[in-house]
Amino acid sequence: MAQVVIVGCGDVGSRLAAQLQQVGHTVTGVRRSAVPLPAGVQALQADVGVAACPADWPAQVDYLVYAVAAGAGGEAAYQAAYVEGLRNVLGWLAQRGQQLKRLLFVSSTGVYGQSDGQWVDETSPSEPAGYSGRILLAAEQLALESGQPASWLRLAGIYGPRRGYLLKQAQSGARAEPLQFTNRIHADDAANLLATLIAQAEQGAALEVGYLGVDDEPAPLDEVLAWLRAELGIAAGTGELAKRRAGSKRCSNQRARALGWQPQYPSYREGYRVLLAQNAL
Repeated sequence: MAQVVIVGCGDVGSRLAAQLQQVGHTVTGVRRSAVPLPAGVQALQADVGVAACPADWPAQVDYLVYAVAAGAGGEAAYQAAYVEGLRNVLGWLAQRGQQLKRLLFVSSTGVYGQSDGQWVDETSPSEPAGYSGRILLAAEQLALESGQPASWLRLAGIYGPRRGYLLKQAQSGARAEPLQFTNRIHADDAANLLATLIAQAEQGAALEVGYLGVDDEPAPLDEVLAWLRAELGIAAGTGELAKRRAGSKRCSNQRARALGWQPQYPSYREGYRVLLAQNAL
């Protein structure tokens, strides 16, 4: 079994840690704050902003999942979390003379700038309009050029328990522009895709440099909001979204599916129906 370190062991990272432990892997979760992790996960409190390797860094690391989030908004916070933080963690590995089986960098489909509803996959041009996408692309490249075998995973909008942004928008009666396509993935499916990548690498599969983590059904945002309103029994209003969405694209998960991965929640309907039934949003 492998030794896995998850840097930025938040919601998705904790779900991944639990899945990995179930199949016998040893997992260390790295967080800046002393937040409890799932039972059995070795907790390591460390800051990726520090260049020196933590004293209690594991003696062996087979897989490293870099899944941090910018602590605050703004370009400087993104640069610090994704590029400088990753550079420091790569330095930690170098300081300990550690060579990974695989580095998995968790990125975002926000690196795509497509806005006409076209389909995109891992080979499509990545030309983001904003700083967040540009910084994530730079971090992906840093991972690929690190000297460690690496892959990126571009996740779409993650939803799940306590991730109730769209529900709040639906409750407010907000409407979106027609045919403004969005993509999403349930937090459990995001974690399972990461676990699948590790399992495939453990079995000797040659992983691609990148994968998209999305469900089977990109959908117009207004359609998703209308469905949620119907489930909640709320009439449509005339309000605008709290955050205006940029871009409009349909992301394909065919490369991830070719690995044998299947989303437990293939569309927003299955995922949100469970969350609504559990009152978990």
